[in-house]
Amino acid sequence: MNKETFINYLNDNNINYNEDIINKLDIYLNFLMEYNTHTNLTALKTKEDIYLKHFIDSILFIKYIDIKDNQNILDIGTGAGFPGIILKIFKPSINLTVLDSNNKKTTFIKELTNKLNIDVEIINDRAENYIINKREYFDIVTSRAVSNLNTLSELSIPFVKINGYFLPMKGDVEEELSKSTNAIKVLGGNIEKVIDYKLPIEESKRSIVVIKKIKSSDSIYPRNYDKIIKKPL
Repeated sequence: MNKETFINYLNDNNINYNEDIINKLDIYLNFLMEYNTHTNLTALKTKEDIYLKHFIDSILFIKYIDIKDNQNILDIGTGAGFPGIILKIFKPSINLTVLDSNNKKTTFIKELTNKLNIDVEIINDRAENYIINKREYFDIVTSRAVSNLNTLSELSIPFVKINGYFLPMKGDVEEELSKSTNAIKVLGGNIEKVIDYKLPIEESKRSIVVIKKIKSSDSIYPRNYDKIIKKPL
């Protein structure tokens, strides 16, 4: 997917954008490719792959999820900023926090947000540490291509406020979902639906799991990561 095809896709799917958004995406793409020559942030090396598999994949979140002004949104395991930074570019009114335990990646995000002149809270820490001051704080918690859903639910749902949403972006999620139903329930979540769609061009399957927080998570969650792995809910 080249830039022209990318913009045509936005038009065809009624995704609102302006010149400033396109300029910011240009800066993002070029800086990511430059940075990736000396620091491994993404396995995708070409502009075509970044447009399709990072930008479009993240933008589809906006197509299917109603993001409201001034919502507090947390992107767990943000990596090179997907989907969080894309959400902030298209929806600048949101209060975005990105979380990643990899210092190289959060350093990149700090430099990127300076170049883009956007206000983002950047946290270099593990979810089970950061939760101390942010329990049940966020309207939306999301993540993309991070861990299996069972593990990810324990790391994420405790951050979500009552009536807020945990919205993980996954590939084919059917098997993961069947193994995560109990964990989601224990953590106070309720699976409302799964939004299935396909990435254009390559037609690979994508899903957003819509999980509403209906009751508080027990304060023992999330447990230490080693315990989560050794004894999943």
